[in-house]
Amino acid sequence: MLFVSLLFAAPAVVRAQQQKPTLPSVDSDPARSPDPETPTQPEDEIHKQGKGFVLQTEVEEVVLNITVLDGKQMVQNLKGDNFRIFEDGVEQKILSFQHVDVPVSIGIVVDNSGSMMRKRPAVNKSALDLILASNPEDEAFIVNFADEAFIDQDFTSDVNKLKEGLGHIESHGGTALYDAVVASADKLAMDAKRGKQVIIIITDGEDNASEVNLELAIGRVQQLSGPVIYSIGLLFGDEMSHTEMRHARHALEILSAETGGVAYFPKSMEEVDQIAAEVARDIRSQYTIGYHSTKPSNVPGFRKIAVEASAAGGGKLTVRTRTGYFPGPAKKKKTQSNLTSK
Repeated sequence: MLFVSLLFAAPAVVRAQQQKPTLPSVDSDPARSPDPETPTQPEDEIHKQGKGFVLQTEVEEVVLNITVLDGKQMVQNLKGDNFRIFEDGVEQKILSFQHVDVPVSIGIVVDNSGSMMRKRPAVNKSALDLILASNPEDEAFIVNFADEAFIDQDFTSDVNKLKEGLGHIESHGGTALYDAVVASADKLAMDAKRGKQVIIIITDGEDNASEVNLELAIGRVQQLSGPVIYSIGLLFGDEMSHTEMRHARHALEILSAETGGVAYFPKSMEEVDQIAAEVARDIRSQYTIGYHSTKPSNVPGFRKIAVEASAAGGGKLTVRTRTGYFPGPAKKKKTQSNLTSK
């Protein structure tokens, strides 16, 4: 297993200040901390488990946002007793169950690199359509990123303000996707008014400019008990090599799968609006289920979560949620975000 420290500030800048992000480097020594006053054995550690990454953190109540599918159709008529939750193979007692359209805090994170110039008008329309199809009480903020990440609209429910934030198109430079994800997760942790949180990524390329890697980005999101990530990868056209496309697709799939979301890969811009509508439906159709682990919190090790859902007739359904967690010795405070509004 791989152990790395995640004690860093979120990489972001304010467009008005044009301030460079400052992220300390993390070398290959897993015991090294960017902060010289930080113990070399941090309380929180990221562990690599199989194909994914989960963060060790104490969870008083494990809360799962769950999407249930019958084929490609969402299932929305289930009750609590239609679900079974297992942690490391041991069935857990469900303590809370909710299936209502609760307001959500959303970070819309859009690639503003040079290759996106011609795609942005269609992307902006789809992003606004997604907001219009969401709960009217949702709040959202806009992050545009190239080789730096900028917040162009702070939290608001005003569609006109979100439209203006999306309209800040200055396509240039590289793709610092992971930095933008980290900064947006910190923004949600610090400032979101809604307990349920989502990041929606729209990009057309492989990360080539971030100061953190994929592993650290996933770990940071999970350290914050962070948002479900939906990814829309515009990986078509002649701008990318086959290898770049494969790497970009893999990264988006991992970011989404580890948080309980899903990655979409349209074959043309004409499909993006339909995907945005599907994301909005998915967010509004989820079940929220909570349980307390039967294991004491001081028992270390990866805890694998498996959720089963059965239809009224007894048939099994497809369930999508996060895959597990590591318990931690102490409840951690959220780190302050550097992603600030104008």
